[in-house]
Amino acid sequence: MENWDDIRAALAVARLGTVSAAGEVLGLHHATVIRRVDALERQLGAKLFQRHGRGYALTDAGRLLLQVAGKADEDFARMQAQISGVAGRVEGDLVVTAVAGFDEVILPALTAAMRKNPGLRITYLADARLFRLSAGEAHIAIRAGARPTEPDYVVQPLARMRHGLVASAAYLRDHGDSHDPAHHRFVSPGPTGQNAPHSRWLRDHVDPANVVMTTSDVAAAEAIIRAGLAIGVLPPARCKGLVALDWPSGWISDLWLVTHVDLHRTPRIQAVLSELRVAVAAR
Repeated sequence: MENWDDIRAALAVARLGTVSAAGEVLGLHHATVIRRVDALERQLGAKLFQRHGRGYALTDAGRLLLQVAGKADEDFARMQAQISGVAGRVEGDLVVTAVAGFDEVILPALTAAMRKNPGLRITYLADARLFRLSAGEAHIAIRAGARPTEPDYVVQPLARMRHGLVASAAYLRDHGDSHDPAHHRFVSPGPTGQNAPHSRWLRDHVDPANVVMTTSDVAAAEAIIRAGLAIGVLPPARCKGLVALDWPSGWISDLWLVTHVDLHRTPRIQAVLSELRVAVAAR
């Protein structure tokens, strides 16, 4: 193969399903990703994907690429990360991923790590997708919900967060504080947060007609709630000035620090993990 970059672009599309998601992970414009996939298909003389409106579906040739080249990509990623950590310096590239809504905790930690270690270059992705640590798509993941169980991952508890419904005073003046969900309008986190406890409660108790906005953007949900248009769930750091509703009882979400066993002890990862723990403890 003449160009490993073309293979990596095709692998990212195969793993994530869309060109835009692959471009975000690789730091490439979506047109560049398409160009590299097209070039690889011409070189191989085979179609790797079936294009459709919702994304890219693998052909038989594409599944073979994912199986064989994917394993090589994971091996290269581990080798690169291990070599980078040998020197013991806290420098180089680091990808940190997290569920949306915890920027107030995570960003101060990343800022502190970069201030102490000027050679550290961080890519921060606030996204609900589960990036593959074994393939080098991320080096540190902050995940919410059930404890991750992948065998090659080092999983450590970070925090336990309590969430509840909140509303603005203006909303309560207009709509009252009835405990009946049928009397209220809601913001829903949508499919990206569908496994969160409050998402399950919304699906079970709220008529879809009462959901006035669905968004994975925490800032957008906060804006709608503060405007008095709906009630919803926000991270604790974003609830200042809002009224906490006493129904239903608060939901608990566990946050986990996740790293790959091969990279966990490298200085740059330990430096960022340390700052994350300090930032959480300060709150």
